[in-house]
Amino acid sequence: MGELTDIVAHRPYPLPSGPWIMKQTWVDLMFAHWRVPASELRPRIPVELELEEFDGSPWLGMALFEVCGLRARGLPGLPFASHFPELNVRSYVRYGGKPGVFFFSLDAGSTLAVEAARALYRLPYFKATMRIPREGEWIRFRSRRVQRGGATFSARYRAVGPGFRAEPGTLDHFLVERYCLYTGRLGPRIFRVDIHHAPWQLQRAEAVLDENTMADANGLRIPDESPVLHFSHSQPTLVWPPELLVRRERH
Repeated sequence: MGELTDIVAHRPYPLPSGPWIMKQTWVDLMFAHWRVPASELRPRIPVELELEEFDGSPWLGMALFEVCGLRARGLPGLPFASHFPELNVRSYVRYGGKPGVFFFSLDAGSTLAVEAARALYRLPYFKATMRIPREGEWIRFRSRRVQRGGATFSARYRAVGPGFRAEPGTLDHFLVERYCLYTGRLGPRIFRVDIHHAPWQLQRAEAVLDENTMADANGLRIPDESPVLHFSHSQPTLVWPPELLVRRERH
């Protein structure tokens, strides 16, 4: 895995000093993003985290993909937890000068992966029934949460146009080039989790969204406009253990 950790010139800050503990690859990923008012997101993000904006607005995003080859460092993948679909709802924040992702929810098609992520990373994961059949050039993604109101998502999407890398200072770069995530919705503590991958190899995407209640399930509203779409075929990724940033007193 030395080759991946040698690709660092694109990172906004150095790799963590300790060893990574998990590897996974995200396959056939689509990002969908909407510009939303800060008043929509700010009440649902810990006050310690700065809500980031681009062109005067924060953005609400959804990422849908297939996790492949998930394994702990030095170990093989576990049955029923190394290969599954995932869909997350997110926005973009900063803490201590490090921009990152804040997740409102993450739905996955593996019960074991959901339970492990909740326990180890304090992330708001939910078990969902998911299917991602391929239909020619199109990828069909269907998801129904099996708890907390049964949030649903159904869409088909595909890549269009030539590949490219996002240039720093552009909206594309702001939305995808993130190298840590922040967690703080499952208790009084806020953690940062560092990740690492090569620069995103992107294409534009087109999609038909048939059903989407993922934002509603988080108390959020998607504006009635077309999202900004990106597609990526594959992204091998390393994950580090969580780092405690804030410990609030319980009342």
